[in-house]
Amino acid sequence: MNTNSIGTLLPPIKVLSSLVLIYSGFLLNACQTEQSSGFELKFLVGSDLAQFCEKAAIAFNQTAPKTPSGEKFFLSCQALGSGDVVNTVLSLAEDAQQGSINFEAIEFPTLLSVDGEIYQNQLIYQMNQRFPGKDYIPQITDSPLLAYSPMVLMTLAELAPGLSKLDNPFASLAKATSHDQLDPNATALPISYVHTAPTRSNSGLQTLVAQFSATAGKRPEDLTIEDVKQYQGEVQKIQKKITRYGKSTASLANSMVKNGPFWASVASVYESLVIDANRQAQPGQTQYQAVYPKATFSSNMRAILPNAPWVSDEEKAAAQMVIEYLRSPQTQQIAADLGLRPGVPGLALGNAFSPQSGVIENPTYDSLRPPKAEVVDAMLKSWQTYAKKASQVVVVIDTSGSMSGEKLTAVQNTLFSYINNLGPKEKIALISFSNQINPPVIIGGDSVGKKKGLEFIKQLQAQGGTRLYDSALFARDWLSKNLRPNAINAVLILTDGNDSDSQINLDQLSQELVNSGYSSDQRISFFTIGYGEEGDFNLEALKKIAEVNGGYYRQGDPSTILTVMSDLQVEF
Repeated sequence: MNTNSIGTLLPPIKVLSSLVLIYSGFLLNACQTEQSSGFELKFLVGSDLAQFCEKAAIAFNQTAPKTPSGEKFFLSCQALGSGDVVNTVLSLAEDAQQGSINFEAIEFPTLLSVDGEIYQNQLIYQMNQRFPGKDYIPQITDSPLLAYSPMVLMTLAELAPGLSKLDNPFASLAKATSHDQLDPNATALPISYVHTAPTRSNSGLQTLVAQFSATAGKRPEDLTIEDVKQYQGEVQKIQKKITRYGKSTASLANSMVKNGPFWASVASVYESLVIDANRQAQPGQTQYQAVYPKATFSSNMRAILPNAPWVSDEEKAAAQMVIEYLRSPQTQQIAADLGLRPGVPGLALGNAFSPQSGVIENPTYDSLRPPKAEVVDAMLKSWQTYAKKASQVVVVIDTSGSMSGEKLTAVQNTLFSYINNLGPKEKIALISFSNQINPPVIIGGDSVGKKKGLEFIKQLQAQGGTRLYDSALFARDWLSKNLRPNAINAVLILTDGNDSDSQINLDQLSQELVNSGYSSDQRISFFTIGYGEEGDFNLEALKKIAEVNGGYYRQGDPSTILTVMSDLQVEF
């Protein structure tokens, strides 16, 4: 997907509206904020800091905080992917600059944090481009460290010794196809690799930078745009091992544990997620281990307090109180208990950091620094247009009679956004169904393909019954016959109803899907979206269809479907 996020790339996420992004997260904390009083201090954080922020906010608000002038306030947290944090703030600032909202608007968060310094550097760079000489975002060294978590390679405990011996794991991943090629003592398990999309997630961006750095043999800060062009072919070789991308590091790590080593044998994640995976494992279940590359990113999570017109003096005073509280020993212990390394030196790590948790208490590695902002831009462009693994997705759309009216209009708008955001390496097949299944319409990410997709969207009509199971099998069979080599092949189903007209049942469909899952050579994954209110569709059936083949289920409605589909599209 051509989901541009930072640099000179224009963020299509703006289509989702800043209001949706801001309010969707803060409303999650309604139970916390209902009992609080005073003004709300909004803290917009990257996903890896989410639990820390939420737990700390509850404890902080119980102190009934007041500013030095005596004004009551409370802390609320919203977590997004780090790229979305950057996009949200930039989008709001642009809206204020253009006069569509005020700088004093409540949509603006007061405090920010991203899960690493590359995205923080990009935020500084992009904000300075939009507001030259204003320095709204402080320099990295002026933003206090809250916590950090090294980027590691998460793998099965029995595969870790082989990866640990490699001087340059990424360069080795570019060449090897199975783990016994990395270590003669390892099993001949195929190398299946996952990391998040660098356009939306900090861990994905840090991973992409590390891959360029490793293949070029240069430190990130020394890389040039010419280096990106020269070594993008080597990065592409690594990307060919990708099973799937994703917008959330935590969900990707959870999927790795859930789906097993044929789905992913190696993942680029935060150290904290290895701890979490082993903490949740049942007796006898697979143990995972963190492999620390000789050079990796520490993923520093800092408190960013903008010196900007949307932060009042009172809010600034409150934010400084929050930062002091978050860096206090008792609150830093919350971070350590969650598997994050404290941002304040000298604190005890606790039991989370031990071999039993799959990590090393005091690992040694060269902590990488961010590249120049324009080099990061070049890497992202290279990834989207050249190095990123290609994809072929069958999008199956329910057009039964119950989809009439607002539902169909919302789906048409969503499909238009989906198609408009297709990248040059992507291909989709559009299949509409009701009580009959229509032939697939094949489109690519070029202008001709997008025009063809628009024609498909315009002709959609809601009528007839629901052949959901038959349509899912039809999509799988079409994809099996038209499998795209060296690509992510997947099926995405959108339905608002229960199956009513299929010739097969759910159990028969599930058995068929197993035959084309990740233990087969086809490796076709399924994703499902239940559209509308729960009860309108068979929730358990949609979950089963998705989970049997390494995908997942989501729910959407006319107000959220654009966000749901946008997040799903990042997977490919």
